Amino acid sequence: MSYTALYRKFRPQEFEEVRGQEHIVTTLKNQIKAGRIGHAYLFCGTRGTGKTSIAKIFAKAVNCEHPVEGSPCGQCRSCRNIAAGSSLNVIEIDAASNNGVDNIREIREEVAYSPAEGRYKVYIIDEVHMLSIGAFNALLKTLEEPPSYVIFILATTEAHKIPITILSRCQRYDFRRITIDTIAGRLEELMKKEQVETEPKAIRYIAKAADGSMRDALSLLDQCIAFYLGEKLTYDHVLDVLGAVDTEVFSRMLRKIMAQDVLGAAALLEELIVHGREPGQFVLDFTWYLRNLLLLQSSDNMEDMLDISTENLALLKEEAQMIEGERLIRYIRIFSELSSQLRYAVQKRVLIEIALIKLCRPEMERDYSSLAQRISQLEQRLEQGTFVQGKAQEDAGFQQPMPGTMEGAVPEVRKQKLPKAIPEDVRQVVKDWRPIIEGLSGGLKNYLKPAHLSLSDQGQLLIVLEDEVALAFVDTEAHIQELKEMIALKTGRDVEIKVQLNETKQPFEETYADLGKIINMEITIEDEE
Repeated sequence: MSYTALYRKFRPQEFEEVRGQEHIVTTLKNQIKAGRIGHAYLFCGTRGTGKTSIAKIFAKAVNCEHPVEGSPCGQCRSCRNIAAGSSLNVIEIDAASNNGVDNIREIREEVAYSPAEGRYKVYIIDEVHMLSIGAFNALLKTLEEPPSYVIFILATTEAHKIPITILSRCQRYDFRRITIDTIAGRLEELMKKEQVETEPKAIRYIAKAADGSMRDALSLLDQCIAFYLGEKLTYDHVLDVLGAVDTEVFSRMLRKIMAQDVLGAAALLEELIVHGREPGQFVLDFTWYLRNLLLLQSSDNMEDMLDISTENLALLKEEAQMIEGERLIRYIRIFSELSSQLRYAVQKRVLIEIALIKLCRPEMERDYSSLAQRISQLEQRLEQGTFVQGKAQEDAGFQQPMPGTMEGAVPEVRKQKLPKAIPEDVRQVVKDWRPIIEGLSGGLKNYLKPAHLSLSDQGQLLIVLEDEVALAFVDTEAHIQELKEMIALKTGRDVEIKVQLNETKQPFEETYADLGKIINMEITIEDEE
């Protein structure tokens, strides 16, 4: 008999086997017990969190001949047929490959016929956001008033791409990322069934690497077991298979960066690559390491949020006292930008080396975050007696005063000039700015609420932020893409975006052209006319 992958072998067959989504399981079971079954459900959440599995269990439960407390019995004819995939009452559709109007029209024709056996016909449409606009329109009427024996379950990882007319006709359930503890507990339980000896530290690392996805965790575990077949799965084995790096290496790398040892940092990177470590995984894990340091600095009660051992926690606390928060934020920003660049890069090593040089040589950058570190270095040189006036001024980015000006005078801050014509696309976004940000995910929405809108020299929509943390969060490839998609959804326009920090330390209105006020004033004048 052929081998079955772990994520398929241990796919939940009843509600009691589902982990991490108790809020959804309880609601669905109560609906089945009370007979309050809806006609359309929307399951949203990241990959591997149980959307399709729960949809199939729900389909079994509503057709089960002998349900037990809202859960399918698993023994009746209907349950066995659905589990085997041979039931005519459960129709699974992949919207990624069946996204046309004709595919939905076939469904509309099929729903006219009642089920040959059982009580309900259940349509599970996976990745429903991939449907075309025409297909959504074709689905709309059927979704609004389906026959009493039809249930639609729509599953998606990108709910923001679904038209509001569809959303308003469904009961929406948001699937949470599964916690590390829950994933680790499930993996240990399954490994006992498989009679595979594992090290708890190895299981927890796999659970952490899965990033909230039970399916990813089982796939990674399958990969690690296959590589060391017949042996005990240890922490070092997992690091070898996944190309990951031990925490101790991050400590060494951070200390070399803080010492401005470019050669030492490059040599350590060389050592990691020679030993077969994955460069992209190193960047991702090192960014999390820096994040943990920042959390420890932010509060005295952050230990519970950090999933690390006691000895590593002691090391983290020691290093958190050695480095300033501003410098950590700069490091995280550089490595976050690097992570998005590596996704499509051919020469990953070169990009990482450039990032390490930036960290060790802040004078290479001219932004505000690097200025704080350069000033700190100048203060250290002053204390050590190695300060040279001309060189220090050059390092700090100071220039000699222009002839005829008072030495040490604050340079004049000139207000940005606004082009005579504001692009119509930008104008529309500014008008609809509030509805746009209300449709974004929680963190991104909160950081963009106090943002100011202006226009860049190249005619892009300029989003100006007053907070470095907000800039580091917003100015990532994923969040910029989410914002652009929401703008396209709300306005029907594709607008180029530029995000930057207000480094002038002056009020926004004094240095930038405030598009919000300008356009709102135009609207007011038009209304008066």
